[in-house]
Amino acid sequence: MMMTSAPRDEPPVADEGGAGAPVVLDLAAFQTAVSRSFVPLRVTARDPEAFRGAVTQADVHGATFTDVRSVASRVERTDELIRLAPRHFYKISLQLEGASTLSQGDRTIRLGPGDLAVYDTSRPYRLEFDDRYRVLVIQLPHDRLRIPPGIADEVTAVRLAGSEGLGRVVSPFLATLGTNLHELRGPAGAKLAQNAIDLLDTLLATEFDLVKFAADPRRALMQRIRDGIDEHLDDPELSPSTIAAAAFISVRHLHNLFQEQGQTVAAYVRTRRLERCYLDLTDAAGADLPIAAIGARWGFKDAAHFSRTFKAAYGESPSEVRRRALG
Repeated sequence: MMMTSAPRDEPPVADEGGAGAPVVLDLAAFQTAVSRSFVPLRVTARDPEAFRGAVTQADVHGATFTDVRSVASRVERTDELIRLAPRHFYKISLQLEGASTLSQGDRTIRLGPGDLAVYDTSRPYRLEFDDRYRVLVIQLPHDRLRIPPGIADEVTAVRLAGSEGLGRVVSPFLATLGTNLHELRGPAGAKLAQNAIDLLDTLLATEFDLVKFAADPRRALMQRIRDGIDEHLDDPELSPSTIAAAAFISVRHLHNLFQEQGQTVAAYVRTRRLERCYLDLTDAAGADLPIAAIGARWGFKDAAHFSRTFKAAYGESPSEVRRRALG
């Protein structure tokens, strides 16, 4: 999907994504586009007839990077929409042009060019744009960012200045991705996306002093377990019993810890293995490595099972992902 925005009385903005002529959307089409790209949303405008907008998106194995542009408008995630389509993502908004006002919970903040903020699709929020704007929105499942569940309210709807601290490093990197989304569709796309997520993790850990929350014994134990899983993803014998034994806890306690996070142990291990496989499949340096060997490298002993599991997760087979990424 490659679309770009402009008001009716101005020419469309040139498409830096490099995918051809821009497509300009009216209000109804724009609402459909953003709801499909993110989660169901309500979009309103002061002048619906004159509204023009655009949505350009790159999806990199479950993380979406979306360039959104339009004239003055309001975007809302309401209680009703959440009940109809409950989806648990964090969205990170980087203001590229113009300004916006973000409200979630009991906080309202103003974002200018270069500023970032995190918000949560499982709770109501509102974004207001008083004039033409452009934003990069990164949407990730909750478990892709290392935000302890108990402090999500402290992290969302907080302005992260792009001109201060680590923001001076993270903001320009993300802005470059936002204006060159075609790079995320290329051979380096998976690594660029992971670099972006790692930078966001570092920024949030620094800005909110998340290290202090790791002092909670239960959270610290969960992090040690996740780190141990990551270190042994290549072991086909990795299982709840071996994971629990390495952490010196019972299997039942292990399952309870993951249940508190809304996950199962098996689903977490499978997701992490698939992410590693995806990175290898899109790495030009391993283009000659058989797909079955990549699966086996990350604990998938049966090639057919690996292919079915991968396609169920990403909507494409391993060979299709490799062919698209490496041309």
